[in-house]
Amino acid sequence: MRTILILGLSWAMNLAASDNDGPAMAELQAFSSGLETLHAGFNQRVIGPDGALQSEGAGSVWMQHPGLFRWSYEGEYPELIVADGERVWIYDEMLEQVTVKAQSSNIEDSPLLLLTQPQSLAEQFEVTELGAYEDMQLLSLVSHDPESEFERILLGFAQDQLRLMALEDAFGLRTEIRFDQVRRNPGLDPELFRFTPPEGSDVVGDTEPPALQ
Repeated sequence: MRTILILGLSWAMNLAASDNDGPAMAELQAFSSGLETLHAGFNQRVIGPDGALQSEGAGSVWMQHPGLFRWSYEGEYPELIVADGERVWIYDEMLEQVTVKAQSSNIEDSPLLLLTQPQSLAEQFEVTELGAYEDMQLLSLVSHDPESEFERILLGFAQDQLRLMALEDAFGLRTEIRFDQVRRNPGLDPELFRFTPPEGSDVVGDTEPPALQ
């Protein structure tokens, strides 16, 4: 099963850090201002601790504030990940298996959602400007939570558009996702954020109905 968005690029560790109120933060603020929905294509690479490429993939992502998202991985190993506001559904088409977990407001459910709440970044992360790389301005986010799954999250922006999101876990597993054809606030079909397990698939995980509030 893929882990969404995991990479802290090794080259970023060598960039000179600047203040946290520079061009990258300005790009983030410009991109996230008024952001309610998002649709984009992406290309993903997963890199092991030894630097070897473990997998590559591509697909599309949809997001709707405050907590809905859909990741569709295409190609040889198709996979679908849907968050409906109560649960996250992960469907592995090859295995015909659905994994279910309760959805929380934790950024780890989908770091992409932090784009809708940049004002709260400092509460959850140590935020550092890393300067320019390629044609992007980079922002480094290191969680204040020592038990966080992610050691670092990187965001890359260019011309007020999200181009890169990357994370690295405690074991050195890195994933880089580069976005293209990014559309802000398109109209989205509510069915994108609903999921029904295909007939005959195995369903495992947190399958109990959500507790009443």
